[in-house]
Amino acid sequence: MSTTSLSLVRLFMERRQELGRRLKYRLGSEELANDALQETYLRLERLGDNGAASSNPIGYLFRMAVNAAADQRQSESRYLTGSEVDELLNVGADTLDPARVMHAKFEVEMLSHALAELTERQRAILIAARVDDTPLQEIADRFQISVRMVGKELKKSLTHCAERLDRKFVQRFGPGAGKES
Repeated sequence: MSTTSLSLVRLFMERRQELGRRLKYRLGSEELANDALQETYLRLERLGDNGAASSNPIGYLFRMAVNAAADQRQSESRYLTGSEVDELLNVGADTLDPARVMHAKFEVEMLSHALAELTERQRAILIAARVDDTPLQEIADRFQISVRMVGKELKKSLTHCAERLDRKFVQRFGPGAGKES
């Protein structure tokens, strides 16, 4: 560890309680403040010779701790809550209602017929854009057509399938996006 890193660690240890109070006030949680302090200490340890010299080292340490807390909150926000997990686990028998299953099979069959009615290029563009999530430019390059033409073919395909399934088609791209066709 460099002298700068050692002095930052030493300063951190000397002013840990003060930093903890400031963090608790800033974050609104003693537990989150303690976790942020722990993470800050670990980050200081990892800095090694890369420790930043600062004209305001206590401010630097405080900002480091606030950033650690923000990183922790962000990573925790990716987890499902207990109620969300319960909801996913208890999908229930009503989801597998025979009438719903039959209706879904019917819709899949109708979609299959609608896709068969499209030209080969329209079908390939629709599948590439909506199933494979291929960028329009890549599709245009593949078929040696303009991106605008890809958009037109995609709109035709989607409109056709929506009509066959007796659904309203809402455009998700280009001019007029969000409007029903």
